[in-house]
Amino acid sequence: MTRDLDTTVPATPADPVTTASGTSPTTPRPRSLRGRWGRLALVAAAAGPGLVAANAGIATYASAGSQYTYGTLFFMVLVTVALVMVQEMAVRLGAYTGKGLGALIREQFSLRLTALALGCLLLANTGLVVSEFAGIGAAFELLGVPKWAVIPPAALLLWSLVLFGSYRYAERIFLLMSLVFFAYPIAMILGHPHWGQVGSHLVIPHFEPRKAFILLGVALIGTTVSPYMQFYAAAGVVDRGAKPGDYPMIRADAILGAVFACVISLTIIIATAAAIGGTGPLDSAAQAASALKPVAGQDAELLFAFGLLGASALAGAVVPLSASYAIGEAAGVERSVSRSFRDAPLFLGLFTAQIVLGAAVAMTPVDVIQMLIGTQVLQGLISPIVLVYLLILTNRRSLLGKAANTPPATASPPPSSWPASAACPPSCSSRQCSAGSASADQRPRPSAPTAAPRRSSSSKPNAKASSGSAALQITLRQRCDAG
Repeated sequence: MTRDLDTTVPATPADPVTTASGTSPTTPRPRSLRGRWGRLALVAAAAGPGLVAANAGIATYASAGSQYTYGTLFFMVLVTVALVMVQEMAVRLGAYTGKGLGALIREQFSLRLTALALGCLLLANTGLVVSEFAGIGAAFELLGVPKWAVIPPAALLLWSLVLFGSYRYAERIFLLMSLVFFAYPIAMILGHPHWGQVGSHLVIPHFEPRKAFILLGVALIGTTVSPYMQFYAAAGVVDRGAKPGDYPMIRADAILGAVFACVISLTIIIATAAAIGGTGPLDSAAQAASALKPVAGQDAELLFAFGLLGASALAGAVVPLSASYAIGEAAGVERSVSRSFRDAPLFLGLFTAQIVLGAAVAMTPVDVIQMLIGTQVLQGLISPIVLVYLLILTNRRSLLGKAANTPPATASPPPSSWPASAACPPSCSSRQCSAGSASADQRPRPSAPTAAPRRSSSSKPNAKASSGSAALQITLRQRCDAG
Protein backbone atom coordinates (compact mmCIF):
# COMPACT_ATOMS: atom_id res chain seq x y z
CA MET A 1 0.00 0.00 0.00
CA THR A 2 2.99 2.28 -0.36
CA ARG A 3 4.91 2.48 -3.60
CA ASP A 4 2.23 0.75 -5.63
CA LEU A 5 0.14 3.79 -4.91
CA ASP A 6 2.74 6.11 -6.35
CA THR A 7 3.98 4.52 -9.54
CA THR A 8 3.08 6.41 -12.69
CA VAL A 9 2.86 4.88 -16.12
CA PRO A 10 2.37 6.79 -19.35
CA ALA A 11 -0.90 6.15 -21.10
CA THR A 12 -0.80 4.84 -24.64
CA PRO A 13 -3.47 4.86 -27.33
CA ALA A 14 -4.10 1.20 -26.62
CA ASP A 15 -4.67 2.01 -22.97
CA PRO A 16 -6.67 5.22 -22.87
CA VAL A 17 -7.09 6.80 -19.49
CA THR A 18 -9.43 9.56 -18.46
CA THR A 19 -8.72 10.93 -15.04
CA ALA A 20 -11.37 12.05 -12.62
CA SER A 21 -10.35 15.65 -13.14
CA GLY A 22 -10.82 15.42 -16.87
CA THR A 23 -7.17 15.51 -17.88
CA SER A 24 -5.92 14.33 -21.22
CA PRO A 25 -5.41 10.61 -21.80
CA THR A 26 -1.79 11.34 -22.65
CA THR A 27 -0.94 12.60 -19.19
CA PRO A 28 0.62 10.23 -16.67
CA ARG A 29 -1.83 8.61 -14.36
CA PRO A 30 -1.22 7.20 -10.89
CA ARG A 31 -1.42 3.46 -10.89
CA SER A 32 -4.03 2.11 -8.55
CA LEU A 33 -3.13 0.31 -5.39
CA ARG A 34 -2.88 -2.77 -7.54
CA GLY A 35 -0.32 -4.73 -5.54
CA ARG A 36 -0.46 -4.58 -1.79
CA TRP A 37 -3.74 -2.63 -1.75
CA GLY A 38 -5.32 -5.38 -3.80
CA ARG A 39 -3.95 -8.06 -1.51
CA LEU A 40 -5.11 -6.22 1.59
CA ALA A 41 -8.52 -5.75 -0.02
CA LEU A 42 -8.70 -9.51 -0.48
CA VAL A 43 -7.64 -9.98 3.13
CA ALA A 44 -10.27 -7.51 4.25
CA ALA A 45 -12.95 -9.24 2.21
CA ALA A 46 -11.91 -12.66 3.49
CA ALA A 47 -11.34 -11.86 7.14
CA GLY A 48 -13.45 -8.73 7.55
CA PRO A 49 -13.91 -7.61 11.14
CA GLY A 50 -12.00 -10.60 12.44
CA LEU A 51 -8.72 -9.27 11.06
CA VAL A 52 -8.54 -5.74 9.67
CA ALA A 53 -10.71 -4.28 12.44
CA ALA A 54 -9.96 -7.13 14.80
CA ASN A 55 -9.51 -5.20 18.03
CA ALA A 56 -12.85 -3.38 17.83
CA GLY A 57 -14.55 -6.54 16.65
CA ILE A 58 -13.03 -8.57 19.45
CA ALA A 59 -14.32 -6.15 22.08
CA THR A 60 -17.83 -6.04 20.63
CA TYR A 61 -18.19 -9.77 19.99
CA ALA A 62 -16.62 -10.69 23.32
CA SER A 63 -18.93 -8.28 25.14
CA ALA A 64 -21.90 -9.88 23.40
CA GLY A 65 -20.78 -13.29 24.64
CA SER A 66 -20.03 -12.20 28.20
CA GLN A 67 -23.19 -10.13 28.61
CA TYR A 68 -25.86 -12.13 26.76
CA THR A 69 -24.13 -15.51 26.30
CA TYR A 70 -25.67 -16.93 23.10
CA GLY A 71 -28.52 -14.40 22.84
CA THR A 72 -27.06 -12.47 19.89
CA LEU A 73 -26.32 -15.46 17.64
CA PHE A 74 -29.50 -15.20 15.56
CA PHE A 75 -28.92 -11.47 15.18
CA MET A 76 -25.45 -12.26 13.81
CA VAL A 77 -27.04 -14.61 11.27
CA LEU A 78 -29.10 -11.67 10.00
CA VAL A 79 -26.00 -9.48 9.96
CA THR A 80 -24.24 -12.17 7.91
CA VAL A 81 -26.97 -12.00 5.27
CA ALA A 82 -26.68 -8.21 5.23
CA LEU A 83 -22.90 -8.35 4.88
CA VAL A 84 -23.14 -10.79 1.96
CA MET A 85 -25.58 -8.50 0.13
CA VAL A 86 -23.54 -5.35 0.78
CA GLN A 87 -20.23 -6.87 -0.25
CA GLU A 88 -21.76 -8.33 -3.40
CA MET A 89 -23.21 -4.98 -4.46
CA ALA A 90 -19.93 -3.18 -3.76
CA VAL A 91 -17.81 -5.56 -5.84
CA ARG A 92 -20.42 -5.56 -8.63
CA LEU A 93 -20.15 -1.80 -8.89
CA GLY A 94 -16.37 -2.03 -9.09
CA ALA A 95 -16.38 -4.82 -11.68
CA TYR A 96 -18.94 -3.31 -14.05
CA THR A 97 -17.95 0.36 -13.83
CA GLY A 98 -14.20 0.16 -13.22
CA LYS A 99 -14.58 2.94 -10.64
CA GLY A 100 -14.48 3.15 -6.89
CA LEU A 101 -17.47 4.03 -4.77
CA GLY A 102 -16.16 7.53 -4.08
CA ALA A 103 -15.87 8.40 -7.77
CA LEU A 104 -19.31 6.97 -8.54
CA ILE A 105 -20.94 8.99 -5.77
CA ARG A 106 -19.31 12.14 -7.10
CA GLU A 107 -20.53 11.44 -10.63
CA GLN A 108 -24.06 10.31 -9.81
CA PHE A 109 -25.07 12.64 -6.98
CA SER A 110 -25.13 16.34 -6.31
CA LEU A 111 -22.29 18.13 -4.57
CA ARG A 112 -24.16 18.30 -1.27
CA LEU A 113 -25.04 14.62 -1.26
CA THR A 114 -21.47 13.74 -2.19
CA ALA A 115 -20.18 15.85 0.69
CA LEU A 116 -22.63 14.09 3.03
CA ALA A 117 -21.47 10.62 1.98
CA LEU A 118 -17.77 11.45 2.24
CA GLY A 119 -18.28 13.27 5.52
CA CYS A 120 -19.96 10.18 6.96
CA LEU A 121 -17.10 8.01 5.71
CA LEU A 122 -14.48 10.31 7.22
CA LEU A 123 -16.30 10.45 10.56
CA ALA A 124 -16.74 6.68 10.69
CA ASN A 125 -13.14 6.02 9.71
CA THR A 126 -11.79 8.48 12.24
CA GLY A 127 -13.75 6.67 14.93
CA LEU A 128 -12.30 3.40 13.70
CA VAL A 129 -8.77 4.84 13.80
CA VAL A 130 -9.41 5.83 17.41
CA SER A 131 -10.31 2.24 18.19
CA GLU A 132 -7.16 0.98 16.48
CA PHE A 133 -4.87 3.12 18.62
CA ALA A 134 -6.93 2.24 21.68
CA GLY A 135 -6.28 -1.39 20.78
CA ILE A 136 -2.53 -0.73 20.59
CA GLY A 137 -2.68 0.86 24.04
CA ALA A 138 -4.73 -2.02 25.46
CA ALA A 139 -2.29 -4.59 24.06
CA PHE A 140 0.68 -2.94 25.79
CA GLU A 141 -1.28 -2.48 29.02
CA LEU A 142 -1.67 -6.26 29.11
CA LEU A 143 2.13 -6.36 29.05
CA GLY A 144 2.43 -3.79 31.85
CA VAL A 145 3.21 -0.71 29.71
CA PRO A 146 0.93 2.36 30.09
CA LYS A 147 -0.81 3.53 26.95
CA TRP A 148 0.41 7.13 27.19
CA ALA A 149 3.97 5.85 26.74
CA VAL A 150 3.10 3.75 23.68
CA ILE A 151 0.41 5.43 21.57
CA PRO A 152 2.36 8.57 20.47
CA PRO A 153 5.43 6.61 19.32
CA ALA A 154 3.15 4.07 17.60
CA ALA A 155 1.31 6.83 15.73
CA LEU A 156 4.58 8.42 14.62
CA LEU A 157 5.96 5.04 13.58
CA LEU A 158 2.92 4.11 11.46
CA TRP A 159 2.85 7.55 9.83
CA SER A 160 6.54 7.31 8.96
CA LEU A 161 6.32 3.74 7.69
CA VAL A 162 3.55 4.62 5.26
CA LEU A 163 4.95 7.93 4.00
CA PHE A 164 8.55 6.81 3.69
CA GLY A 165 7.89 3.49 2.01
CA SER A 166 8.87 0.93 4.65
CA TYR A 167 5.36 -0.18 5.50
CA ARG A 168 5.43 -2.94 2.88
CA TYR A 169 7.67 -5.01 5.15
CA ALA A 170 5.98 -4.08 8.42
CA GLU A 171 2.51 -4.95 7.13
CA ARG A 172 3.56 -8.59 6.63
CA ILE A 173 4.67 -8.80 10.23
CA PHE A 174 1.43 -7.19 11.44
CA LEU A 175 -0.58 -9.56 9.27
CA LEU A 176 1.12 -12.63 10.73
CA MET A 177 0.60 -11.32 14.26
CA SER A 178 -3.10 -10.83 13.52
CA LEU A 179 -3.52 -14.50 12.65
CA VAL A 180 -3.53 -15.17 16.39
CA PHE A 181 -7.26 -14.48 16.41
CA PHE A 182 -7.84 -17.58 14.33
CA ALA A 183 -7.29 -19.43 17.59
CA TYR A 184 -10.85 -18.55 18.60
CA PRO A 185 -12.47 -21.42 16.64
CA ILE A 186 -10.18 -23.81 18.50
CA ALA A 187 -10.94 -22.09 21.79
CA MET A 188 -14.66 -22.43 21.05
CA ILE A 189 -14.38 -26.19 20.65
CA LEU A 190 -12.11 -26.68 23.66
CA GLY A 191 -14.35 -24.45 25.79
CA HIS A 192 -17.18 -27.04 25.60
CA PRO A 193 -20.14 -24.68 25.09
CA HIS A 194 -23.72 -25.85 25.48
CA TRP A 195 -24.25 -26.91 21.88
CA GLY A 196 -28.00 -27.32 22.29
CA GLN A 197 -28.36 -23.69 23.35
CA VAL A 198 -26.00 -22.62 20.58
CA GLY A 199 -28.13 -24.37 17.97
CA SER A 200 -31.42 -23.01 19.29
CA HIS A 201 -30.15 -19.41 19.45
CA LEU A 202 -28.86 -19.66 15.90
CA VAL A 203 -32.38 -20.33 14.56
CA ILE A 204 -34.68 -18.74 17.17
CA PRO A 205 -34.76 -14.94 17.42
CA HIS A 206 -33.94 -13.38 20.77
CA PHE A 207 -34.61 -9.76 21.65
CA GLU A 208 -34.47 -7.78 24.87
CA PRO A 209 -36.18 -4.36 24.89
CA ARG A 210 -33.37 -2.72 26.79
CA LYS A 211 -31.05 0.10 25.85
CA ALA A 212 -27.91 -1.97 26.43
CA PHE A 213 -29.09 -4.76 24.12
CA ILE A 214 -30.13 -2.35 21.35
CA LEU A 215 -26.85 -0.44 21.49
CA LEU A 216 -24.91 -3.68 21.39
CA GLY A 217 -26.92 -4.73 18.33
CA VAL A 218 -26.05 -1.45 16.62
CA ALA A 219 -22.40 -2.01 17.54
CA LEU A 220 -22.49 -5.50 16.03
CA ILE A 221 -23.83 -4.03 12.79
CA GLY A 222 -21.16 -1.32 12.78
CA THR A 223 -18.41 -3.80 13.49
CA THR A 224 -19.44 -6.20 10.74
CA VAL A 225 -20.95 -3.97 8.03
CA SER A 226 -18.50 -1.12 8.46
CA PRO A 227 -18.90 1.86 6.07
CA TYR A 228 -15.25 1.85 5.06
CA MET A 229 -15.51 -1.81 4.04
CA GLN A 230 -18.00 -0.86 1.33
CA PHE A 231 -15.52 1.59 -0.20
CA TYR A 232 -12.70 -0.87 0.43
CA ALA A 233 -14.39 -3.75 -1.37
CA ALA A 234 -15.16 -1.72 -4.52
CA ALA A 235 -11.67 -0.19 -4.58
CA GLY A 236 -10.07 -3.61 -4.23
CA VAL A 237 -11.91 -4.90 -7.30
CA VAL A 238 -11.00 -1.83 -9.36
CA ASP A 239 -7.37 -1.92 -8.31
CA ARG A 240 -7.10 -5.56 -9.37
CA GLY A 241 -8.17 -4.50 -12.87
CA ALA A 242 -11.24 -6.73 -12.81
CA LYS A 243 -13.66 -6.71 -15.74
CA PRO A 244 -17.35 -7.65 -16.01
CA GLY A 245 -16.28 -11.09 -17.22
CA ASP A 246 -14.49 -11.62 -13.90
CA TYR A 247 -17.62 -10.86 -11.90
CA PRO A 248 -18.71 -14.47 -11.18
CA MET A 249 -15.38 -15.23 -9.51
CA ILE A 250 -15.32 -11.89 -7.71
CA ARG A 251 -18.86 -12.45 -6.49
CA ALA A 252 -17.95 -15.89 -5.14
CA ASP A 253 -14.92 -14.42 -3.35
CA ALA A 254 -17.05 -11.68 -1.79
CA ILE A 255 -19.72 -14.08 -0.56
CA LEU A 256 -17.22 -16.60 0.82
CA GLY A 257 -15.26 -13.82 2.48
CA ALA A 258 -18.35 -12.35 4.13
CA VAL A 259 -19.50 -15.74 5.40
CA PHE A 260 -16.00 -16.55 6.65
CA ALA A 261 -15.79 -13.24 8.52
CA CYS A 262 -19.08 -13.83 10.27
CA VAL A 263 -18.15 -17.42 11.15
CA ILE A 264 -15.06 -16.08 12.93
CA SER A 265 -17.26 -13.53 14.70
CA LEU A 266 -19.65 -16.25 15.83
CA THR A 267 -16.79 -18.32 17.23
CA ILE A 268 -15.61 -15.31 19.26
CA ILE A 269 -19.08 -14.88 20.76
CA ILE A 270 -19.46 -18.60 21.53
CA ALA A 271 -15.95 -18.99 22.96
CA THR A 272 -16.39 -15.97 25.23
CA ALA A 273 -19.86 -17.13 26.30
CA ALA A 274 -18.47 -20.54 27.21
CA ALA A 275 -15.70 -18.96 29.27
CA ILE A 276 -17.32 -15.99 31.01
CA GLY A 277 -20.92 -15.93 29.74
CA GLY A 278 -23.44 -14.20 31.97
CA THR A 279 -20.89 -12.10 33.90
CA GLY A 280 -22.03 -8.81 32.34
CA PRO A 281 -20.26 -6.34 30.06
CA LEU A 282 -16.50 -6.61 29.63
CA ASP A 283 -14.40 -4.61 32.04
CA SER A 284 -10.96 -4.99 30.50
CA ALA A 285 -8.97 -6.52 27.68
CA ALA A 286 -7.71 -9.14 30.12
CA GLN A 287 -11.27 -10.36 30.59
CA ALA A 288 -11.68 -10.64 26.83
CA ALA A 289 -8.45 -12.64 26.66
CA SER A 290 -9.81 -15.23 29.08
CA ALA A 291 -11.69 -16.89 26.21
CA LEU A 292 -8.32 -18.06 24.83
CA LYS A 293 -7.39 -19.94 28.00
CA PRO A 294 -8.52 -23.31 26.57
CA VAL A 295 -5.85 -22.81 23.91
CA ALA A 296 -3.04 -20.94 25.66
CA GLY A 297 -3.70 -21.52 29.34
CA GLN A 298 -1.85 -18.98 31.51
CA ASP A 299 -0.38 -17.35 28.42
CA ALA A 300 -3.82 -16.36 27.12
CA GLU A 301 -3.25 -12.67 27.87
CA LEU A 302 0.13 -12.71 26.14
CA LEU A 303 -1.35 -14.40 23.08
CA PHE A 304 -4.27 -11.98 23.01
CA ALA A 305 -1.96 -8.96 23.35
CA PHE A 306 0.23 -10.25 20.54
CA GLY A 307 -2.69 -10.60 18.14
CA LEU A 308 -4.34 -7.36 19.24
CA LEU A 309 -1.16 -5.40 18.61
CA GLY A 310 -0.68 -6.82 15.13
CA ALA A 311 -4.29 -6.31 14.06
CA SER A 312 -4.44 -2.78 15.46
CA ALA A 313 -1.17 -1.74 13.83
CA LEU A 314 -2.26 -3.21 10.51
CA ALA A 315 -5.64 -1.47 10.51
CA GLY A 316 -4.17 1.69 12.04
CA ALA A 317 -2.53 2.41 8.67
CA VAL A 318 -5.00 0.73 6.31
CA VAL A 319 -8.14 2.49 7.56
CA PRO A 320 -6.98 6.15 7.37
CA LEU A 321 -5.19 5.52 4.09
CA SER A 322 -8.29 3.97 2.54
CA ALA A 323 -10.45 6.90 3.65
CA SER A 324 -7.98 9.40 2.24
CA TYR A 325 -7.86 7.49 -1.04
CA ALA A 326 -11.67 7.37 -1.35
CA ILE A 327 -12.07 11.09 -0.67
CA GLY A 328 -9.18 11.96 -2.98
CA GLU A 329 -10.76 9.82 -5.67
CA ALA A 330 -14.07 11.63 -5.29
CA ALA A 331 -12.35 15.01 -5.38
CA GLY A 332 -10.26 14.05 -8.41
CA VAL A 333 -6.97 15.11 -6.82
CA GLU A 334 -3.52 13.56 -6.50
CA ARG A 335 -3.48 10.40 -4.37
CA SER A 336 0.10 9.41 -3.64
CA VAL A 337 2.08 8.84 -0.46
CA SER A 338 5.34 9.61 -2.27
CA ARG A 339 4.27 13.16 -3.12
CA SER A 340 4.97 16.16 -0.97
CA PHE A 341 2.27 17.99 0.95
CA ARG A 342 2.44 20.68 -1.72
CA ASP A 343 1.58 18.17 -4.47
CA ALA A 344 -1.05 16.15 -2.57
CA PRO A 345 -2.28 18.35 0.28
CA LEU A 346 -5.76 16.83 0.59
CA PHE A 347 -4.66 13.19 0.49
CA LEU A 348 -1.71 13.51 2.88
CA GLY A 349 -3.51 16.04 5.07
CA LEU A 350 -6.46 13.72 5.64
CA PHE A 351 -4.19 10.78 6.37
CA THR A 352 -2.12 12.75 8.86
CA ALA A 353 -5.16 14.30 10.53
CA GLN A 354 -6.78 10.92 11.11
CA ILE A 355 -3.59 9.53 12.64
CA VAL A 356 -3.13 12.52 14.95
CA LEU A 357 -6.77 12.73 16.01
CA GLY A 358 -7.10 8.98 16.50
CA ALA A 359 -4.01 8.81 18.70
CA ALA A 360 -5.04 11.87 20.72
CA VAL A 361 -8.54 10.58 21.48
CA ALA A 362 -7.23 7.09 22.29
CA MET A 363 -5.04 8.60 25.04
CA THR A 364 -7.98 10.08 26.94
CA PRO A 365 -8.79 8.43 30.29
CA VAL A 366 -11.84 6.65 28.92
CA ASP A 367 -12.36 2.95 29.53
CA VAL A 368 -10.82 1.23 26.53
CA ILE A 369 -13.58 -1.38 26.17
CA GLN A 370 -16.30 1.25 26.27
CA MET A 371 -14.35 3.30 23.74
CA LEU A 372 -14.02 0.34 21.39
CA ILE A 373 -17.72 -0.49 21.60
CA GLY A 374 -18.70 3.19 21.36
CA THR A 375 -16.83 3.63 18.09
CA GLN A 376 -18.67 0.62 16.69
CA VAL A 377 -22.01 2.12 17.71
CA LEU A 378 -20.99 5.17 15.67
CA GLN A 379 -20.16 2.89 12.75
CA GLY A 380 -23.56 1.25 13.04
CA LEU A 381 -25.37 4.59 12.98
CA ILE A 382 -23.47 5.84 9.92
CA SER A 383 -23.49 2.60 7.94
CA PRO A 384 -27.17 2.85 6.81
CA ILE A 385 -26.49 6.27 5.29
CA VAL A 386 -23.71 4.89 3.10
CA LEU A 387 -25.85 1.84 2.29
CA VAL A 388 -28.51 4.12 0.78
CA TYR A 389 -25.95 5.44 -1.71
CA LEU A 390 -24.81 1.91 -2.51
CA LEU A 391 -28.36 0.71 -3.05
CA ILE A 392 -29.28 3.64 -5.30
CA LEU A 393 -26.18 3.14 -7.43
CA THR A 394 -26.75 -0.58 -7.90
CA ASN A 395 -30.40 0.07 -8.82
CA ARG A 396 -29.51 2.37 -11.72
CA ARG A 397 -29.71 0.59 -15.06
CA SER A 398 -28.08 3.60 -16.71
CA LEU A 399 -24.98 2.74 -14.70
CA LEU A 400 -24.94 -1.07 -14.56
CA GLY A 401 -27.24 -2.05 -17.40
CA LYS A 402 -28.50 -5.61 -17.01
CA ALA A 403 -26.37 -6.03 -13.88
CA ALA A 404 -28.52 -3.54 -11.95
CA ASN A 405 -30.71 -4.68 -9.06
CA THR A 406 -33.95 -3.57 -10.73
CA PRO A 407 -35.16 -6.16 -13.31
CA PRO A 408 -36.19 -4.90 -16.77
CA ALA A 409 -39.84 -3.97 -17.19
CA THR A 410 -41.75 -6.79 -18.91
CA ALA A 411 -45.34 -5.89 -18.03
CA SER A 412 -47.88 -5.27 -20.80
CA PRO A 413 -48.71 -1.63 -21.52
CA PRO A 414 -51.54 -0.13 -19.45
CA PRO A 415 -55.01 0.35 -20.98
CA SER A 416 -54.31 4.07 -21.48
CA SER A 417 -51.70 3.13 -24.10
CA TRP A 418 -54.03 0.98 -26.26
CA PRO A 419 -53.70 1.61 -29.98
CA ALA A 420 -56.13 3.85 -31.82
CA SER A 421 -57.90 0.83 -33.25
CA ALA A 422 -59.31 0.33 -29.73
CA ALA A 423 -58.62 -3.40 -29.77
CA CYS A 424 -58.88 -5.16 -26.41
CA PRO A 425 -55.82 -6.54 -24.72
CA PRO A 426 -54.99 -10.19 -25.51
CA SER A 427 -55.95 -11.24 -21.98
CA CYS A 428 -59.57 -10.21 -22.51
CA SER A 429 -61.82 -13.25 -23.12
CA SER A 430 -65.18 -11.50 -23.24
CA ARG A 431 -67.15 -12.43 -26.37
CA GLN A 432 -69.06 -9.22 -26.26
CA CYS A 433 -65.82 -7.23 -26.06
CA SER A 434 -64.23 -9.30 -28.79
CA ALA A 435 -67.24 -8.75 -31.00
CA GLY A 436 -67.10 -5.08 -30.26
CA SER A 437 -63.42 -5.02 -31.16
CA ALA A 438 -64.07 -6.91 -34.38
CA SER A 439 -66.88 -4.60 -35.35
CA ALA A 440 -64.68 -1.67 -34.57
CA ASP A 441 -61.96 -3.09 -36.78
CA GLN A 442 -64.47 -3.75 -39.58
CA ARG A 443 -65.99 -0.29 -39.35
CA PRO A 444 -65.28 1.67 -42.53
CA ARG A 445 -62.59 4.24 -42.12
CA PRO A 446 -62.68 7.62 -43.77
CA SER A 447 -60.46 8.03 -46.76
CA ALA A 448 -57.45 10.24 -46.53
CA PRO A 449 -58.42 13.87 -46.98
CA THR A 450 -57.27 15.66 -50.07
CA ALA A 451 -54.91 18.52 -49.86
CA ALA A 452 -56.65 21.72 -48.90
CA PRO A 453 -55.56 25.23 -48.17
CA ARG A 454 -54.40 25.70 -44.60
CA ARG A 455 -56.98 27.19 -42.29
CA SER A 456 -56.89 28.28 -38.74
CA SER A 457 -59.75 25.87 -37.95
CA SER A 458 -58.19 22.80 -39.60
CA SER A 459 -57.67 21.16 -36.22
CA LYS A 460 -61.39 20.72 -35.55
CA PRO A 461 -61.89 17.49 -37.55
CA ASN A 462 -58.84 15.97 -35.83
CA ALA A 463 -60.25 16.93 -32.47
CA LYS A 464 -63.57 15.28 -33.33
CA ALA A 465 -61.84 12.11 -34.50
CA SER A 466 -59.74 11.98 -31.34
CA SER A 467 -62.86 12.45 -29.24
CA GLY A 468 -64.66 9.64 -31.07
CA SER A 469 -61.69 7.29 -30.66
CA ALA A 470 -61.54 8.03 -26.93
CA ALA A 471 -65.27 7.35 -26.57
CA LEU A 472 -64.92 4.06 -28.44
CA GLN A 473 -62.06 2.98 -26.11
CA ILE A 474 -64.17 3.76 -23.04
CA THR A 475 -67.08 1.73 -24.43
CA LEU A 476 -64.86 -1.26 -25.16
CA ARG A 477 -63.30 -1.13 -21.67
CA GLN A 478 -66.80 -1.17 -20.15
CA ARG A 479 -67.66 -4.23 -22.25
CA CYS A 480 -64.40 -5.86 -21.19
CA ASP A 481 -65.20 -5.29 -17.53
CA ALA A 482 -68.77 -6.51 -18.00
CA GLY A 483 -67.57 -9.62 -19.87
